[in-house]
Amino acid sequence: MNLEAEALGLPRSFPQLGPECVLGIELSSYAAELARISVWISEIQWMRRNGFEAAKNPILRTLNTIENRDAVLNTDGTKAEWPTADVVIGNPPFLGNKKMISELGEEYIFTLRKAYAGTPGGVDLVAYWFVKAWEQMSSQKLEKAGFVCTNSIRGGVNRDVLKPIVDLGRIFEAWSDETWTVDGASVRVSLVSFDCAAGSRPKLDGVVVKKIHSDLTAHSGQTDITQSLELEENRNRSFIGRQKDGPLDVQGDLAREMVSASGNPHGRSNAEIIRPWRNGMDLTRRPSDRWLIDFMDFEEREASLFEAPFEYARKVLKPIRAKNRDPKRRTYWWRPGRTGIDLRAGLSGLSKYIISPRVSKHRLFVWVDASINPDSATVAIARDDDTSFGILHSSFHEIWSLRMGTFLGVGNDPRYTPSTTFETFPFPEGLTPNIPAADYTGDQRAVKIAVAAASLNKLRENWLNPDDLVDRIPEVVPGYPDRILPKDEAAAKELKKRILTNLYNARPRWLEHAHEALDEAVAEAYGWGADWRAGLLTEDEILARLFDLNQTRAKAEAKAAKVVKTKVAKAKAKSKGKKNGK
Repeated sequence: MNLEAEALGLPRSFPQLGPECVLGIELSSYAAELARISVWISEIQWMRRNGFEAAKNPILRTLNTIENRDAVLNTDGTKAEWPTADVVIGNPPFLGNKKMISELGEEYIFTLRKAYAGTPGGVDLVAYWFVKAWEQMSSQKLEKAGFVCTNSIRGGVNRDVLKPIVDLGRIFEAWSDETWTVDGASVRVSLVSFDCAAGSRPKLDGVVVKKIHSDLTAHSGQTDITQSLELEENRNRSFIGRQKDGPLDVQGDLAREMVSASGNPHGRSNAEIIRPWRNGMDLTRRPSDRWLIDFMDFEEREASLFEAPFEYARKVLKPIRAKNRDPKRRTYWWRPGRTGIDLRAGLSGLSKYIISPRVSKHRLFVWVDASINPDSATVAIARDDDTSFGILHSSFHEIWSLRMGTFLGVGNDPRYTPSTTFETFPFPEGLTPNIPAADYTGDQRAVKIAVAAASLNKLRENWLNPDDLVDRIPEVVPGYPDRILPKDEAAAKELKKRILTNLYNARPRWLEHAHEALDEAVAEAYGWGADWRAGLLTEDEILARLFDLNQTRAKAEAKAAKVVKTKVAKAKAKSKGKKNGK
């Protein structure tokens, strides 16, 4: 401001404020001291550049306003305090929810989540900076804030920390998705600035818009689908696959050797705990023929009875788990990282199920046999009917999942999640995941979707594994899907190209026709067939209609739950009255 005053004709005066006005919090002692020195150097440069004499005795002074401590958690386990400030800017640590425990320790994460009890437990570490900044604003201790964060802030459970900011304040400027290189790794980031005050119209990606939603979009319509709610009718039907947390997956040859072995002390087959395994790349490319040693939630005495796989885990996995920061991983070293009780219960009784990669360029759904163990890089959906498969693979669900999900990696590939993308999606009335498929076999809407879905799947399979290129060999375990092997070297070379990613990159006309037929069938199931054929269903219109369905059903579910709660309360009161002789 000194320079502006001088430009207006006022006499030059020596700056009255200095670097001590800069406040900071930094966990690393080295980085904190480096920040202090950098601030002083910047002040010296400014002073010399603008004709002022810089300090000489000493040249660099103490700058205790930049503190060396944790920015979100005190040593006593309470929320960290921030000083009152006009503006907060920062680049909080890029650490995803899945890596927080392994990097910071289970005790720290437990304490952090306890201190921020109102914050969803599955958020990335960066989300706590938004929560803290908003608390400061709500207490009138902060006017504005701006953070560089991973672009996952705009989707999934992370987005919840932006919702109060949008509802009660505003995001006044944001860059939703930018490339960023840190520590030699390229990631995608969002830059978000927010406050409590009304002001000029916000800017999104450099463009003036009416409002920025919590998913860092600003559609011209009035629909903010970030307000969508999880639907009870969709619960317990989609699951993240098995988390290994170590080399429990083995090549097919070794797995078949173990499965074929006999002589376990309890007389049971190793096939009980070794099954074919699929990760995301197995779906988008070709299966890698790896199997998972899965001791589920067995105690060590039970697991050890499966001799060969247990010995393998003891030699290969145990030394790795011994160094794990999670005490459960160390104690139960033979088990997968997540034992998958919910997943197994959900898939129980199905002969096949639907699986999708959690992160992929194209939103793909694939049928797999019930014997397949899904990896944590996939989402397993507990439905075995073509109607459900067709609805999920329609443009309606794809558009919804792209808006409700997040994006990951340098390629900015969309990520699919059970909670925000599946459980919020309103299926056509009468074809929802809580209804047994047998109940709608006579529904002509369901039949038309099933026919189109089965046709799409058959055409894809014919392209992926044509009979003139592959041999189908029975698996060593009766009932497991046949092995698909190339007939010769030339066939093997050709099959490497025949993967779903390449197919959807090329999107040949026959594939387009198959998806168009499927989309029309699903549109008719919603009652929108005429509008679909007339070309009236733009993406914004589809999202608006799906959002209305979501809200209507969520309200109906809440009302029904309230009625049940009231009935239960009355029944309890009546029972209590009888016991008391009333």
